[in-house]
Amino acid sequence: MHAVDFLKKPLSDIPPIAVLSGAQRHLKQLVLSQLKQTVIGDDETSLTRFIGRESDLISVLDEVRTVSMWSSRRFVIVDEADEFVTKHRGGLEKYVEKLAKKSVLVLDVKTWPKTTRLAKLVAAHGLGIECTELKGIQLFKWIQDVSQDSYHKNLSRDAASLLIELVGDDLGMLDQELAKLATFVGAAGHIESKDVQLLVGGWRTETTWAMIDAVRDGDLGFALTALDQLLTAGEAGPKLLGGISFVFKKFSQATDLSPGLSLDQALRQAGVFPQAVASSASYLRRIGRQRAEQILNRLLETEAGLKGGSKLPERIQLEQLLIHLARTWRFRCFPPQRSPDGCCSWPCDHFLVRSDIDHLVRIRRSPSKTKEYRGCFPSVWPSGRSHQ
Repeated sequence: MHAVDFLKKPLSDIPPIAVLSGAQRHLKQLVLSQLKQTVIGDDETSLTRFIGRESDLISVLDEVRTVSMWSSRRFVIVDEADEFVTKHRGGLEKYVEKLAKKSVLVLDVKTWPKTTRLAKLVAAHGLGIECTELKGIQLFKWIQDVSQDSYHKNLSRDAASLLIELVGDDLGMLDQELAKLATFVGAAGHIESKDVQLLVGGWRTETTWAMIDAVRDGDLGFALTALDQLLTAGEAGPKLLGGISFVFKKFSQATDLSPGLSLDQALRQAGVFPQAVASSASYLRRIGRQRAEQILNRLLETEAGLKGGSKLPERIQLEQLLIHLARTWRFRCFPPQRSPDGCCSWPCDHFLVRSDIDHLVRIRRSPSKTKEYRGCFPSVWPSGRSHQ
């Protein structure tokens, strides 16, 4: 049984032994709280906790079998019990075959192979609860259920997606942010993506949104500066990519919808905020359909690169992504590659991929060769000349 299923429909009768397996601490804490409430309620005197690596089987089982005159049951937890289980597997097997019916022993482990004799005995006579990480649709559904069941707020799909993109898949952190959002929206019965955008993440999130808006509006200089501030402050690259993807995936979806709809209608249907429709439409018109159709692939390529698929530093990968998405700065090649009219010959694959406070500029000359130059930014193209 998975912890999510157990928490939705808790058992009224808890067997004498339970094993919590997996690495998701938040789920384990919720399950332990539910088990404790069912077995001993608020009676803290009937609760005993051991640390597995520091405990022996005799002491643990003595505690399980000793029932207080003030209570009819005991609740005994062995935390970090992997080493304890390995060391005392034979004794635990004998105990499971002859359980102390008036107490509940809980083993908290990270791994629990189901093929072992002990695991099969627990499955037959006790309770096994998997507290593993939630991914994809499971995580999405969990966060919406928690918002409704624990905080009585309807969490919109966009808000749930954005919250996961910004916070990640740590359930404890997600629950904390939901609690803050529920307080923030007050009497309102729902949480929207604009609420998440306003509240979650503090100045870093505000800077992330400002960076994304700058990319959309063509202010690449501001976007790269904001990215540098965020990375210098310790913001994780995958988290930044999550915010970027949340916005630009909608532009990709709108591009797919636009053959049958006006661009404004496609953007609204894709979930773009109403106040951002006009600027988003201007962005898509500026970069053109061909480039807009590449947005999703470029986001996925960067995601794979940040997960180890690229040898480039995280910073470089994100800068390249912003430059690709903005595609508005107009540079002379550096060193110049001039055509008769004085501008860089077209087509050209020379583009800025790195800039920092030392004015380090890298210009890609070919897919296999990158040169570095010291100096200030290359001069801009003459007005009216597009380098896309």
